[in-house]
Amino acid sequence: MGIVMHRRRSMPLSVANTFSNKTWLITPDLLGVLNSEGYFRGTNPAWQATLGFSPEKIENSQFIDFLHPDDLERSQQAFLVLQTGVPILNFENRFRHKDGSYRWLSWNCVPDGDLFYCSARDVTHHYENLSALSNREEEARFREQFIAVLGHDLRNPLSAVSSAIRIASREAQTDRALQVLEAANGSIERMAELINDLMDFARARLGSGISLDLAAESALAEALRQAVGEIRISHPQAMIEEAYDFAEGLNCEASRLQQLMSNLVANALTHGDQGQPIQVRAVDEEGDFVLTVTNAGGEIPDNVMANLFKPFVRGDMQASQQGLGLGLFIAKAIANAHGGRLNVVSDADRTVFEFRMPREG
Repeated sequence: MGIVMHRRRSMPLSVANTFSNKTWLITPDLLGVLNSEGYFRGTNPAWQATLGFSPEKIENSQFIDFLHPDDLERSQQAFLVLQTGVPILNFENRFRHKDGSYRWLSWNCVPDGDLFYCSARDVTHHYENLSALSNREEEARFREQFIAVLGHDLRNPLSAVSSAIRIASREAQTDRALQVLEAANGSIERMAELINDLMDFARARLGSGISLDLAAESALAEALRQAVGEIRISHPQAMIEEAYDFAEGLNCEASRLQQLMSNLVANALTHGDQGQPIQVRAVDEEGDFVLTVTNAGGEIPDNVMANLFKPFVRGDMQASQQGLGLGLFIAKAIANAHGGRLNVVSDADRTVFEFRMPREG
């Protein structure tokens, strides 16, 4: 079987003209014919749709009359190049809109004798997106600087007071003075904890998030036991039961998981049944590391549950129970930073907070 060659039939001139006319009318691109004096001798409807001016206004004004002042010189230079017979491609400048604003246009112009056939596309959204991105980056840098200054300005005076208390404690003091210094030191430690919470909140909400120094922890169980031990010292009446059964080597930051667990236990101490033990459990389960903190007590109300992990939520804390209401917010931020999740289940008998993160990935 031979190969049959088909000659490509040219488009009839009437069809070509119709197609050209339709394109001229419906394209969103600005089409125009510019003369050597800088006047447009024909413009399509997209001009009025984009810039708001009537065809008469556009064609009775030189193109430079619409230019942004900052784009005038280089646009005139581009026009001089065009007049030498060199096409201008992807040239961008700003044209004034009827409302006084400016639109970014991207031009392609081809010379043909004393006339120049031009098309322009409105690329204003592209520049707006670039500007918005630049603003977001600038805001991010400002937030990080603010957080750094905040930490410096809050911690430095506290360090000075703490040093003064330590120096005074080494000198001869009355028993009453020593009691006052000890109480002041306790207040300093509490203030340091509040500042740390504020800094974590600022990083989680305003900055780039809580940062982690990840490593394959070889003594995570011991780190968790140490955190519980510190809680027992500060809360001698607390009953805390521990159970750890997981493989070491979890890729995490142990100090942050200590903080997560301490915040959950502190919440249980505040809101749980003081006469029942708090249960801390960490195990491997279905490829995940799972840490749970369980306390007895009443069910968390629905209105509290809905806002539980939001910042500055203090529930039904009494005035004597000081805190900023950031503990659970920070715990969740730590969980998220580890690629895990923190959930809570509560009923009439108990409340269980569960942190779960994959051991791999």
